[in-house]
Amino acid sequence: MAIRADATLEEQVRRAAGEAVDEGVRGGLDAVGSHLRGGRGGKLRGGDKKLLVLLAQARAAAAAAGEWHVVRLVQDAVDYAEGRLLKPELQDRLRLFRDGRRPVSQQTYLSRVTSSGYDHAADAGEEFLFGHPDAGPKELIGHLRSLAGDARFLDAPPDRPGRYVIPRGAAEIAIWVERILRDGRIDIEDPADAARRLVTSPDALALLAADHEGQLVLRAAELRRRAAGLDALRKVVEDPEASEYDLQQALQGQPWIFGGRYVAELAQRRLVPGDELDIPLLRGDGALHIVELKRARGLKGALVKKHRDAWVPTAQVHDAVGQAVNYLVGLDENRDRIRAQFRIETRRASALVLVGHPDVQPDVPEEQLNEALRTFNSHVSRVEVLTYKELVDNAHRSLAGAPHTEERRVRDRPYPALRP
Repeated sequence: MAIRADATLEEQVRRAAGEAVDEGVRGGLDAVGSHLRGGRGGKLRGGDKKLLVLLAQARAAAAAAGEWHVVRLVQDAVDYAEGRLLKPELQDRLRLFRDGRRPVSQQTYLSRVTSSGYDHAADAGEEFLFGHPDAGPKELIGHLRSLAGDARFLDAPPDRPGRYVIPRGAAEIAIWVERILRDGRIDIEDPADAARRLVTSPDALALLAADHEGQLVLRAAELRRRAAGLDALRKVVEDPEASEYDLQQALQGQPWIFGGRYVAELAQRRLVPGDELDIPLLRGDGALHIVELKRARGLKGALVKKHRDAWVPTAQVHDAVGQAVNYLVGLDENRDRIRAQFRIETRRASALVLVGHPDVQPDVPEEQLNEALRTFNSHVSRVEVLTYKELVDNAHRSLAGAPHTEERRVRDRPYPALRP
């Protein structure tokens, strides 16, 4: 959120200070004014969080002193700084402290805009009725409301200076895209904003026009989400101070990174008493796959060691694999209960151990390190060991193609039916 600070806000604070009686209230408002003029050469500085803090303190002081008219003025200043109150409205309120006359320019502007709006509505209504002579009042009002919705997506074509375009049907497309993003298989923080960006983008409109089901738009959004998630993961992986918790947070909600076999991430991490899985995944056949996380670049000690002219995993890799095996044993022993309670098949469960980074051992060529782990994996049936770098590199390669599998968290849908 951008915090606004300008001459209008300064004037509002000055008026509030002039109305204040209590010394403490005036002092608080003076502090706000001093902060606003704290720029180089006494110029206005940009809005920041400290400005909001000082305004809140001045408002609290006015409330404690019982000067509620000052509280109202300071609250207007806060609303203006945070963008909830527009400049014309605040200026219109300020005129009460001046000469009581409203600015003629604002009144004229508003009247012209209102008049133009009615004229446009009348012209649009006449055009609609000319093409639909049998239309009734409901159809006419529905058409006008549709135009009003499309007007939110007004565009200014760069090749047509001075002209503006209202794309017909944009509002309906935006609602459709928003519902897909909100209720579908793509997690986006604000579907309404995402839908608006998609619809107002010429590229997005072209994609929608080329594909009736909108799959191209969804794939583009999914690719963008995955690329952002992968970039965030890479930063955490390359951070020597990153903890296992940091790595877990970066990987959560991104089962695609582990490969196309995994269709979802389970919300339940405690399937066996005493064991908490780092990342439980669900394969397409309904079987469980667990991911055990160790440190990446922050790993203490080596991943491989030299043994008879060959590189072999060190004890800490074996320890991590042993921990994963213990989890699998617990899942096997509790198979019936887990199947009945969570409808998850653990008999064929497998595990992935993510540990270390080639930078932990710069003296060992990355190819040889990876080859040592692959050789080790070939002799272990249910557990695989990967470095974080190899995981990220694999995910980056898979991102080069369009996603054919779209996942979401299992908490948002029923579990798939298990085979008998």
